[in-house]
Amino acid sequence: MSNRAVVGILMGSDSDWGVMQEAGKALQGLGIPFEMMVTSAHRTPEKTHNYTHSAVERGLKVLIVGAGAAAHLAGVVSAITPLPVIGVPLSATDLKGMDALLSTVQMPGGIPVACMAIGKAGAKNAAIYAARILALSDPELAERLESYRQEMVAAVEEKDRALQLQFQALQNIG
Repeated sequence: MSNRAVVGILMGSDSDWGVMQEAGKALQGLGIPFEMMVTSAHRTPEKTHNYTHSAVERGLKVLIVGAGAAAHLAGVVSAITPLPVIGVPLSATDLKGMDALLSTVQMPGGIPVACMAIGKAGAKNAAIYAARILALSDPELAERLESYRQEMVAAVEEKDRALQLQFQALQNIG
């Protein structure tokens, strides 16, 4: 892939950075160029519209959008663009992200938003999901994704080996 961004990561506030950086880390680890921006569906609607409206002509292929509370940002973005939009609900209120989850997942028919888990796992999974979309037309990326999956498998197997040694030692004590 070129160095030109193919994924856009949007967040409603700079306070979302602690979570949304996980999407950036995952994309970076897979060698996928991306860009990030803070924009608000409510506070900067014109900026949100301009960014989203120009996404295709700028070469973006997928948008990852994190927002908390009412979490309208992903839906507004999806209403503007033909690109796949992946929503990441964020915990920003006393409802601990449930409000954002419901706002993100309950889109009206015709305005799709893929919805991930609340928080850091959701941000990471959004990046992996974006990579899977991109890998449909990029065999090298598909290979990197498979390597990533195999690394996760190997890590779990190693943890099991360590656990089995501890379990055997415990049995030998009794």
